[in-house]
Amino acid sequence: MGDSSSFFVRSHCIGTTAVIYASDYINKLAGETIERECKKQLDLGCRALVINFCDTELINSIGVSILLGIIDIAEKNDARVIFSDLNHQTTQLFEMLGLTQHVAVAKDEHEALSTLSGFGHPMRTLNH
Repeated sequence: MGDSSSFFVRSHCIGTTAVIYASDYINKLAGETIERECKKQLDLGCRALVINFCDTELINSIGVSILLGIIDIAEKNDARVIFSDLNHQTTQLFEMLGLTQHVAVAKDEHEALSTLSGFGHPMRTLNH
């Protein structure tokens, strides 16, 4: 049986960028695990987070709320956030809820990393 405390999120670092792989269903438990991993990577000095949604099929409202919190934490740390590998339904959901106004979206992880390599400094928002 699945012990909720053993939920695991895959991640790896490329330079100062952390790539975090979201699970197939982002609910409270999965979202909190992703959030902990993002915080850990930022604490370790990462300047950008790529959250890869290649395995994600569903995101509930609590999952969306936690993703908004991750965006907020990253902004406070002057770190960029890029969502990659979104399926059509997730893209529509994020656009409808306005998440795509706060993060960059890349078609895949490679595009996300290429986008970041073009920036010497984390993206600053223009609406200050």
